[in-house]
Amino acid sequence: MRLFFIEDTRSIEMRKSEKPFFVSNLTEELKGASSVILVDYSGLTVKLQQDLKKRLKEIGSNMFVAKNRLFKLAGNEAKMPEEVLTDTALTGPTAFIISEEDPIAPLQVIYKFAKEHEIPTFKAGIVDGKFQDKEALKILAQLPSKEVLYGQLMGTIASPMYGLVSTLQGNLQKLVYILKTKSQA
Repeated sequence: MRLFFIEDTRSIEMRKSEKPFFVSNLTEELKGASSVILVDYSGLTVKLQQDLKKRLKEIGSNMFVAKNRLFKLAGNEAKMPEEVLTDTALTGPTAFIISEEDPIAPLQVIYKFAKEHEIPTFKAGIVDGKFQDKEALKILAQLPSKEVLYGQLMGTIASPMYGLVSTLQGNLQKLVYILKTKSQA
């Protein structure tokens, strides 16, 4: 269930009465998130921002901009790691990317987008409940997708079985050849 978010605080000023509602909704979103990524979006044009949001939405992630102070309040209520709620991470223009599904997919999308356009830049994040600094986020973003990793794992597990089957099949072919030769003699 998608909750109420202010998409861009520059164009829509939130009334004082709406702030508690926003913080409580954001708290619930943060509690159910598999990853929360903070990025510096300064220099991102409206068109590029829309493109990035579209790419993130395709993988089931949501990008929004909110006041750092409101995010900090919601983060404290959601019991997020303190490192992501520091003034260092929550300084300047910050966009928040929340994913409820694959925690690595939004990192990969942002990393690829940043390689194309040189913005946004990672600030910090939480992936599977653990704090990650910007360097760790870059490393995680370069990992293959879960499907690729599962395929590699299955290939590694199945490889000895294929070797065994081909060895046994070779011995069976030799046996059939010997029996065929004996029956003809």
